[in-house]
Amino acid sequence: MAKDFYTAVEERRSIYVISKDHAVSNERIQEVVEFAVKHTPTSFNSQSGRVVVLFNQHHDKFWDLTKETLREIVPAKDFGPTEQKMEMFKAGSGTVLFFEDEEAVRALQEQFPTYSDKFPEYSLQSSGMLQFIVWTALEQEGLGATLQHYQPLIDEKVRNEWNIPASWKLHAQMPFGQPVAPAGDKEFQPLSERMKVFK
Repeated sequence: MAKDFYTAVEERRSIYVISKDHAVSNERIQEVVEFAVKHTPTSFNSQSGRVVVLFNQHHDKFWDLTKETLREIVPAKDFGPTEQKMEMFKAGSGTVLFFEDEEAVRALQEQFPTYSDKFPEYSLQSSGMLQFIVWTALEQEGLGATLQHYQPLIDEKVRNEWNIPASWKLHAQMPFGQPVAPAGDKEFQPLSERMKVFK
């Protein structure tokens, strides 16, 4: 039985230790991501969100590519923890890459010049919603995921390897797989310090 919305939101956590062994098919994962892309709200219905879903050898290649990119800038004596982290993400079964189409953003800026400076901000808000929906939906399918940010270091290599349009700007990477270890404990600040209610 599918979890209710509140449970899914509560149980969506950063799951770092993941594996390739799970019962969810690639086709089902694709359906979940397609649903999120289609229904995530965007300003002026710009539909500026773009994703690339990497499975199997493409997923492995992405994290190898990221590891080697980081090897070029991280001192060799300090590279061990970085390499371990890349291998941890690679141990999963797939990665979702989140982009925003800057052509769609520019089109809105030209169409509505009064709000021109706001559309990049609106685009980021939409991207955040898309990332959250995908993350929560993957959790509902029994998968663990985290959100990573290795852009812009990897942008050019990603664009060349997977023939990404030049107008697509990379914003986040989400490795996912079968959870092997649970998320750590999480502390919450008092809600009285984070919100105000006036009745």
